Amino acid sequence: MKANRLILLLAILLLNAQCKEKVGPANQNEKETSVENQENTHLSILKKEFGTTDTGEQVDAYTLKNSTGMEMTVITYGGIITQLKVPDKNNRIEDVVLGYDSLVQYTRNNPYFGALIGRYGNRIKDGKFSLDGTMYTLEKNDGPNHLHGGKKGFDKVVWKAEEFEEAAAVGLKLSYTSADMEEGYPGTLTTTVTYTLTDTNSLDVRYEAKSDRKTIVNLTQHSYFNLTGDFSKPILDHEIKINANQFIPVDESLIPTGELAEVNQTPFDFRSPKKIGADIDQTNDQLKKGRGYDHCWVLNEQNQGMRFAASAYDSNSGRYLEIFTDEPGIQFYTGNFLDGSLPAKGGGVYGHRTGFCLETQHYPDAPNQPNFPSVELSPGETYHSRTSFKFSTK
Repeated sequence: MKANRLILLLAILLLNAQCKEKVGPANQNEKETSVENQENTHLSILKKEFGTTDTGEQVDAYTLKNSTGMEMTVITYGGIITQLKVPDKNNRIEDVVLGYDSLVQYTRNNPYFGALIGRYGNRIKDGKFSLDGTMYTLEKNDGPNHLHGGKKGFDKVVWKAEEFEEAAAVGLKLSYTSADMEEGYPGTLTTTVTYTLTDTNSLDVRYEAKSDRKTIVNLTQHSYFNLTGDFSKPILDHEIKINANQFIPVDESLIPTGELAEVNQTPFDFRSPKKIGADIDQTNDQLKKGRGYDHCWVLNEQNQGMRFAASAYDSNSGRYLEIFTDEPGIQFYTGNFLDGSLPAKGGGVYGHRTGFCLETQHYPDAPNQPNFPSVELSPGETYHSRTSFKFSTK
């Protein structure tokens, strides 16, 4: 009997030891997972190679993450924001900007998805402008006009990148030097654009530029948004508000007529939140010319610096985007030229009006419009501009 009890006791001790051995590693794995999850809530920057251009230049991708889980990826080609992941009202984090999965797609057929635009955002009539009596001729890459910096604008060059971290933000400073007469523009232009992702779910974009000759500058950011997080869905149910009493009418080739028109009692009145689709298909001469909204609004309070410019809201996801800027105008474009021919991230295609743009900027064709705010930059001066995209839910 004593021998049996001893055998039983030894069996129990052995079983307990085996159980402890199994529990140990399981608990250890849980600890490692917990640590990993905790690290994911910290500010971070991750750099990876994204590919190589046709000319052999390496392109890198930087993924910035704040402590709330908001995440953005920027590639050095074009300073393009390839992903911008933000939470919805249920704290589900999804990508809300249109783009591609590969560098080849960006280099071959990109309607400026997520790109930095320069030297001049928007159109310049007939690809010409005069500066101190000298006529400059630019690339005509949009019918008879010059658009977004030309054949190889800032959206198609490789920028140098410098990452940084602050107390409650992470960022990426991009720099590019445009040679004198590049794309027809006078002056060697040194440009820096700084993306800062904050813990308050804001993306702050700062632009600076200097030139050794008198030139023109109008920089902007060309992300296409779809706050649903589902790129197969049109953006017509998004509610838009634009802080503007006037907009800029255009001719058949989308060049400003020179007039500043009142938005009151027109489809262009977004002073109170209104669905994009509410008036977009109205019989209206200006809407016909743009195939929808593709116009610049004259923002209010232009002498007050940084102020509210526009907002967008998707009621299903609860995502709410507010835009603040010190620029005089904002181009509202509703993806009218998206036609289902471009592949979407993760599969499918980008259908008609599945993304919208709110591009803060100076007015189109300002070099040829003496009544518009000046876009001239002289040696010794510094071009400054700032825009902030703030995300929340409601």
